[in-house]
Order: sequence, then C-alpha cells, then structure tokens
Amino acid sequence: MHIYSPKFYIEINKTELKFIVVNNNKEESKFDIIFNNSVMLKGIANYQIVDYDLIYNLLKENIYKAEQQLNLVFKEVFIVIDNFNFSIINYTGFKKLNGSQLLKENITYILNSLKLKVNETENDKSIVHIFNTRYQLDNKEVENLPIGLFGNFYCHELSFFLINSNDLKNINNIFNRCNLRVKKIISKNFLEGTKIINDNPNLTSFFKIEINIYNSKIFYFENSALKFSQDFKFGSDIIYKDLSKITGFKYENVKKILSKTNFSNENLKDQYVEKNFFENQNFRKVSKKTLLDIANARVQEMLEIIFLDNINLLKFLDKNHKIFINLSDELCKNSFSKLFQQFFLIRKKISPNFLDEKTCESFYLNVSNIVQYGWKKEAVPIIQEKKSIFAKIFELISK
Repeated sequence: MHIYSPKFYIEINKTELKFIVVNNNKEESKFDIIFNNSVMLKGIANYQIVDYDLIYNLLKENIYKAEQQLNLVFKEVFIVIDNFNFSIINYTGFKKLNGSQLLKENITYILNSLKLKVNETENDKSIVHIFNTRYQLDNKEVENLPIGLFGNFYCHELSFFLINSNDLKNINNIFNRCNLRVKKIISKNFLEGTKIINDNPNLTSFFKIEINIYNSKIFYFENSALKFSQDFKFGSDIIYKDLSKITGFKYENVKKILSKTNFSNENLKDQYVEKNFFENQNFRKVSKKTLLDIANARVQEMLEIIFLDNINLLKFLDKNHKIFINLSDELCKNSFSKLFQQFFLIRKKISPNFLDEKTCESFYLNVSNIVQYGWKKEAVPIIQEKKSIFAKIFELISK
C-alpha cells in the first residue's frame, strides 16, 4: 500500500529560493520528488532580510503554487539555509569517573551543561544543530559513545551551529504569516557534507571548498560532524575582472576568449588571442599563456585566503585530510580546474577531488533520508527538569 506522506522543503541560498516537495513512501522506504521549483532570490542581501514584504510575497506566491499543483495544504516546512549570518563554536565537557561506569546520565549532563554555556555566552544567537565531534575515554579516542564502559576520565567535544536570534525570529515570523510552522532549520553545509560522506565509504574528515561566481565558501567535517565553515565575498568573477583589467579586454570579451581557449595545450605560449575578439579595439598581440599566468596568480591568491593562510583553519591543517572542490561556474571549471589542482599538489602534496554538481533530486533525496532517520553525529539536547535548590546542592556535592 502506497502511503502518501509529503514533506515540504524550502531552500534559501545566495541566489535562489527552491521549493521542493518529497513524498516519503514509508512502506517501501522510498523518497520521490513530486514538486520542484526555483525562483530568483529577492528581499535578502548581505546575509539578512532587507525587504520583509518582498520576501514574504515571493514565498507566499510560490507556496500557493506548490499547494495548488499538488492539491495539498501544508502545515509545516523544513528550511534549508545557506544565506544568513551563522557561526560554529566548539566546546568540550568532562566527567571524572574514578574507575566507575560511564552512564547515559553523564552524557546528558555534559550535553545540557554545554548547551547552557553556549546560551549564556552567545545570548544573541540560537542553536540550530549540535554535533558530537569527539569522544575520549582515559585520553583514548573512541568511535562511538562509550556508554557502559569503565574508566577514570571522560572527555566529550560538541560542535554548535548557531544563527542570529533576530534572523531566526524573522524567518519564523515570515513563515507563520504564510501559515507554515518551521519544523526544522537545517544547514546546507551540513547536508552537503553528509552527501559526500554517503558517497565516500570510510570517509569521516575532510574539507570542502566551493567557488561560485560571486562568492565562495569552505567547510570542514571531522568525525562525520560539521566543525567549521566560512563564507567569502569573492568568487571566479574576480579572475575575469583581473584578466579584463590587465589585458584591457572588455569583461564579456574575456569570457568569450576563455570559452574558446584550450588551456591544457602545451604550446599555449605560441598562441595569441585571435583578432576577431578585438571588437572596436586596436589589435594587440596577447599570448594565451599570459592569460593563464594572470589567472593562476589570482587562483593562488584565492586559495591562500580561503585555505592555506586562513588563521581560522590552522588547528585543522595538521593532518592531510581529503579536499573536495566544487567549481559551480562552468567557465571557471572548464578553463582553470587544473590550476586549482596544481595549487594543492605543489603546496600541500594533495590531489583534490573535484565534485560534479549534484542534481537537486539526488541532494533532496539525501536530505529526506536525514530528516526521516537522523544523522549519526547529530546530538539532541535533553532538557532536564527544574530542580530545587537542595537538589542542586546535593548534585554538586555528589560529583
């Protein structure tokens, strides 16, 4: 028997709003995309809502379109987010065991106490995700929660994904006006990382670098948990601007030249830009090797800022983790992917893995699977009951 159980996802990324409906066939443990629509993003700029009515009307119109097409009325929505100010903070909790057994209650206490610490120190932010990043029992790292084992000292590291509380309130308010309750907000970086792990058995720690046309980002997964991410307000567009500025070619001409040039040709230094690209300009002999050298200098500078000289990454660079690169701009990918590869081969002695752009279908089938069954490293804080002052004192004495 086919059970109709659709879930509504809305993705807010840097350029688009995506509206996805996935039906969960519980009997067959299958997911099918039954609605898929994208529109240009409006009303959000510089990682915040700048025109409330504009984004509200855009959402309302496209939510109505999905409901009309599917003959459904949605009550709740999952928000996949990639366009707001967020941060990740890592904290470690400890428990002295003195040879006793590690209990579930000990884990609960650490989780809730660290959550409370985050709420106190980051009082203008709200927690979206909590990830278990590391467990150590008697200074030995273990793969899974060592509940039931005996030891002297337990160490538990958690990674908290945070969003500005005002942004969260605005998001909830907009969707409430659209008669939708936000069931869960999910980081797109987290989802992209889980897709890489699912596609690469035995992989748990890695970097992913994404170069878009006007922006870039990097995130780091450790032990299958999102531990760091950072956005940059530049992308492949600055390569084209540099080429235009230095050579004197018009910006659009630069892109046309790149699209017609094979930069893997070994005899590139003997080739020159053809005359037909000099529209209303005096012809000058410019070698294609010169274009490649200019692009290479800019690619190196970008990767140094994003990765190699990024002080936020210093503590994660001690191991040669795998590096995945997604060049979403096809022109940059076709022209300069070799430059990105050479950078890591020369500077880090690592050959990066280039990702193909995942289809929306494969991405959201993975999202639906995580929403339905959860993720092995995502932690759920347990809210402890309020205790009397005497109970609190007794608990402190007994530790």
